[in-house]
Parts: sequence; structure tokens; C-alpha cells
Amino acid sequence: MSWTATVLTLFPSMFPGPLDASLIGQARERGIWSLAVRDIREHGIGRHRTVDDTPAGGGPGMVMRADVACAAVDAARGDNPEIPALYLSPRGTPLNQSRVSAFASSPGLLLLCGRFEGLDQRAIDARGLEEISIGDFVLAGGEIAAMALIEACVRLLPGVLGCEASGAQESFEEGLLEYPHYTRPAEFEGLEIPSVLLSGHHAEIARWRRAKAEALTRTRRPDLWSLYETRRG
Repeated sequence: MSWTATVLTLFPSMFPGPLDASLIGQARERGIWSLAVRDIREHGIGRHRTVDDTPAGGGPGMVMRADVACAAVDAARGDNPEIPALYLSPRGTPLNQSRVSAFASSPGLLLLCGRFEGLDQRAIDARGLEEISIGDFVLAGGEIAAMALIEACVRLLPGVLGCEASGAQESFEEGLLEYPHYTRPAEFEGLEIPSVLLSGHHAEIARWRRAKAEALTRTRRPDLWSLYETRRG
């Protein structure tokens, strides 16, 4: 069976969007993964399919109702109650490559995209939704975050990347940022490709790339560098 992303959203027309392009879209056409998009408003209340209400205790904006959200989650889960169910939220656990790898190894994901001021906490608690954040910033809704998470997972599925080795040499796979890349022309606006990369000495190239990856990580991501140093003892 293919890896399946099930998305619950108030704006289903946003999908597949960029997920239909390049290698990710080609992989979906080949059946490596599938996308199911469900409209949360189908579970709205009353004639107007209401999905939100004013926040208890007062305050700005509106809050997505627990009964509506839970009905949407239950309908989407169907016969797969064990599939990871995530709520895209800026207050969630920060997403990293390790979690992406774990999600990609599962049968798929159920992704609830929030809107308004947030989701009634009772829906999160009652359905065991894990809150995931893609960064310390706020979006208008969870759809873009869901797309980012889906793409990160899909590119790890067997047969998606053109070169399987490329996935093992990119940022975060060894706890480091990726080393710089170069290609032709050999000289561009006075800038040349580092001579070691043209030497043909693979061991020297590997050492150069490792040194550059370490230097970049130490400078740009001291948090990652600290973890890296701890792991290597």
C-alpha cells in the first residue's frame, strides 16, 4: 500500500498545489503516495455549516469547535485508528528531520489544518492530536505547514528521489548542515570552484565537505553544533 496523507481543511481547493509538481507530483502519479483532502465544513453545525464560535472567556477572533473537528477526524480515520494524527500549530513541537523520517516510515499521516484563533483544546485532548510546528512564526492556517510536512515525508519514500544517495548526504541527516555545492562553469564572475573539488581525490573531497559542513553548522546553528559535539563524544 502507498503512503497516504489525509488532510482536513476548510480550504480543500488549496490542494494539491505544489504537491502536484516535480518529483513529488510524479511520485503521486506513480502511486508511491496518495493524497486525500477532506472539507472540515462537511461536519459543520446547522444549515450554514458553522465550524467556529467565540472564545470562552472572551478575546479576539473565533475558535474552531471541538465537536466539528472531532467529527472530521473520526470520519477521516475510518478503519485506520492507529495512523498518526497531527494538528499543525505554532505552539507545537518543532518539526525536525528525525521526526520526518519517523512519519515517512508510518503508513501515512492525518493532518488537521487549523484556522481562526485556534482549535478547541478538547478536540486535541479527546482525539490525541499531536501538535507540530514548522517554525517560530504564525501562518494564517495550517495548510502551508501541512504541505511542507507532506513534501518532507514523501521525498524520503523509496523511489521518489532520482538518486537515493542524495538523501543521506543532505542537511540534518548526520546532525550537520549540508556542505556548499558547485557546478559548471568553473569560473563565474571572478569566483572559482574550490580546487579540491576538481582534484579527483575522493578522500580529500570528503574531508573538505565534512569540514565545511562542520564550519557552517558551528556558525549558523550553534544549537545543532552543541548536539553534534555531544553525540560524537
